[in-house]
Amino acid sequence: MANEKILIVDDEEHIVELLKFNLLNAGYEVITANNGIDALKMAKSENPSLLLLDLMLPGIDGFEVCKEIKRDKNMQKTSIIMLTAKGEELDKILGLELGADDYITKPFSVRELLARAKAVLRRTNTFDIEDEEVYDSQNLKINFERHEVYVDGKKIDLTLKEFELLQILVKNKGKILKREVLLDKIWGYEYIGETRTVDVHIRYLRKKIEQDDKNPKFIETIRGVGYRFNPMD
Repeated sequence: MANEKILIVDDEEHIVELLKFNLLNAGYEVITANNGIDALKMAKSENPSLLLLDLMLPGIDGFEVCKEIKRDKNMQKTSIIMLTAKGEELDKILGLELGADDYITKPFSVRELLARAKAVLRRTNTFDIEDEEVYDSQNLKINFERHEVYVDGKKIDLTLKEFELLQILVKNKGKILKREVLLDKIWGYEYIGETRTVDVHIRYLRKKIEQDDKNPKFIETIRGVGYRFNPMD
């Protein structure tokens, strides 16, 4: 955890101070911004490991900040936890679609937020990539070392979590992986969390790699259990 830097982005000063105090006590380096424009500048110059990103910001909102960070190749491994007072499912889904690693609704428990931050950072730091390994089956090709995915010869852009989810499914091809297992392996939660997160990422992953996402061939849903990757050899 030493040297890990967290950028808090929120225009509510009391929330910033509360989070900063607790994160510093937990041993993190902390920087702050109170608007979207400054958040982007600091993210690019300071290269934080994690953003705690409020959605409702002056200047540029949290969605746009998230989108810009995930577009920047130099910040592909920067994790994002979105903070929202709305609690609306549409906002959560959009945030995950844009590449956020997690979300938490205000008002939140500082203890829970610290646990989620720790889990997200641990997952980013401990995800193992095997050297120059390639999966090639019919129209789907994956280079695990380079984080590259091709469908019908065309390179497909995946978020970090989408790629990690696809990788664990492919490397366990033919096996049924429970939602809770995927949640723990990819997001690193130490408790049973929102398995809805897994379903949302699966939905958008299918849209990108399946020829017909309504009738998927690669990623099969095992009702009431989880998912299985079926190789098309």
